[in-house]
Amino acid sequence: MNKYFGTIRIWLFNALLILLFAFTYLKYIKLALTPNVDVQSIPSTKDRGSIVDRSGKRLAVQTDFYHFIVTPRDVTDVEYFAQAVAPALDMNPYEIVQMINANSNRSFLYVKKRLDVTEQTELKKIIDANNFNYAGFERIPGRVYPENALASQLIGYMGNDGVGLSGIEYIMQDTLSPQISSDASADRHGQNVYLTIDANLQYKLEQIAQDTMKQTQAESMMLIAASAKSGEILSYISLPSIDLNEYTRATPAQTMDRPAVYAYEPGSVFKIFSAAILLDTNSVNEVDSFLCDGVYEKVFDHDRIRITCLEHHGWLNVRGALQYSCNEYFAQATERISTPVFLEKIHTLGFGEKTGIELPGETRGSVKNEEDRLWSARSKPTMSIGQELSVSALQMVQAATAIANKGTPIQLTVISRITTHDGKDLFIHKPVLKPQVFSERTAATILSDMETVAQSGTGSRANIRDISIGVKTGTAQMADHERGGYSQTDFLSNCLAIFPTKDPEIILYIVIEKAKGETYAGRIVAPVINEAANVIIDHLGIQRGGALGVEHSGVISIQSSTPVEIGDTLPNLIGVPKKDLVKLLQRKDLNVQIKGEGYVKVQIPSAGTPITENMTIELYLE
Repeated sequence: MNKYFGTIRIWLFNALLILLFAFTYLKYIKLALTPNVDVQSIPSTKDRGSIVDRSGKRLAVQTDFYHFIVTPRDVTDVEYFAQAVAPALDMNPYEIVQMINANSNRSFLYVKKRLDVTEQTELKKIIDANNFNYAGFERIPGRVYPENALASQLIGYMGNDGVGLSGIEYIMQDTLSPQISSDASADRHGQNVYLTIDANLQYKLEQIAQDTMKQTQAESMMLIAASAKSGEILSYISLPSIDLNEYTRATPAQTMDRPAVYAYEPGSVFKIFSAAILLDTNSVNEVDSFLCDGVYEKVFDHDRIRITCLEHHGWLNVRGALQYSCNEYFAQATERISTPVFLEKIHTLGFGEKTGIELPGETRGSVKNEEDRLWSARSKPTMSIGQELSVSALQMVQAATAIANKGTPIQLTVISRITTHDGKDLFIHKPVLKPQVFSERTAATILSDMETVAQSGTGSRANIRDISIGVKTGTAQMADHERGGYSQTDFLSNCLAIFPTKDPEIILYIVIEKAKGETYAGRIVAPVINEAANVIIDHLGIQRGGALGVEHSGVISIQSSTPVEIGDTLPNLIGVPKKDLVKLLQRKDLNVQIKGEGYVKVQIPSAGTPITENMTIELYLE
């Protein structure tokens, strides 16, 4: 031992200790002399802004959900715990036991996510009664969608992390939930987004669309109603759809925003744009006629073209060609217009480009050019009748604004205004006019021709007797992706309407895809146009021809109401005015949260829920 602890070793050991002490002391001195830096936690947004319709009806509102968590390694009696909490979680006790045993060494485990206030309240009561101190809750921001599946693809959906995943929830993420700021004086509330849609009109038209889907046994359907004067979308329908409160169970077909992302060949509806292009470039005039003998055949540079027509229409001018939807007229007429001019006009109408509407994933569609490897001598005449190009429903409506607005397109929009949480306007939509593409005379001529189609042409079943309406129908064969070419069984039936034609207010466009049995648009879509247009006319109060005026005294009688009384269960509070909720607010044993003004639109939890001490009741008013 004495040899091991020699003088040299002891001196070396002491030197190391001195160096370690000196290093530690110097670090301490350095930290002591460093100025203090205040570390502030950055607060998150207190409330995500609401999404509402044009009148303020709430379509997406902020709420809270809870993740139920447990520390598996601290659970003393797994089976007893599982038996106790399973009923409140609507789970099998055996499933909970397996979950905990499989993670027995972990300190954190999600047992079930996204419990609502009612489920959390019931479960907390069980935890407190059994002293399950190893179980608890993680509070997360969530969304409630009061109107369920109404305009679901337009509104979109917010995920568990508070970030929008689709629709307006996605594209307006930074508006609804502004980025976190360290400024303590900054507003912690998100902004409210007012959509252009009218929720009541949307509901009525969705009922029509759902009935049409059942009657035609169609695979999908689209309906867009837009203001011809402002470009605002009043109704936006894509079926099939999904209840946004059940979004995680949705199929891809139910979440697909078809009007924005789906590209297809429109068929004969496109003829109104081809006719406008031909007239506006003076390639043809209103009286120029072409003979339709049922088939158009030409040979260009050894390339034989053959386009058939449904009938032998005889001699037709542009009005007759639209009235009877004559393919041969347009095939012959396009010989008079140069290909570059024709394609340029198509692009000017917005085809082949995104419309720029406030929606994610919008398709450009497809418009070929002469350099395209698939371009042929057949392409131009075929494009004039709505084939060999693909469009979206939004592009069709966007292009129709040019016809409805004297040749000048209007930018489409789904955002009416944006406000702060306390109602201060930050943005109000004003119509945005695009460069004029047609003369006023061309637009007026096409509108008049479309009115003829409704009166005595292929769209006669869409005709409304007491309001002038212009329509154009189209039935297009769909591509056969398995065998190539066009399918003999799958058709896309669509119809576009503008009314009243004398002073257009509404553009209505409906697409039915893969209907069973009858597929001809004049028979299955035109009647739906008629029904939907009548609903729109009555809902918006558009003056009908020969309609009687009604006088009103201006005095409205309002029945008196009584304050809310609560017993053992929560009553139905939907429709109750705010003034009648005073007694409810005075309850010391309840946590009542009221948001908004007016009448109760949404209540959480639902009517019939047992009243428990300190339970939370959320009421959304409008």
